[in-house]
Amino acid sequence: MRKDGIIIEAPAEVRRAEPGPSVLAALLSISAGLAVLIVGALWYAFFQIW
Repeated sequence: MRKDGIIIEAPAEVRRAEPGPSVLAALLSISAGLAVLIVGALWYAFFQIW
């Protein structure tokens, strides 16, 4: 919707464009899990070599 050359959107339309908290929480959990797995694998590999 346009009003005087400014684009105005309804709050529902704006909210649809943003990822919800569940998406952000899932992304954070996956990222943290992968980081822990990678660090654990490197730690294990390091102590197996020495």
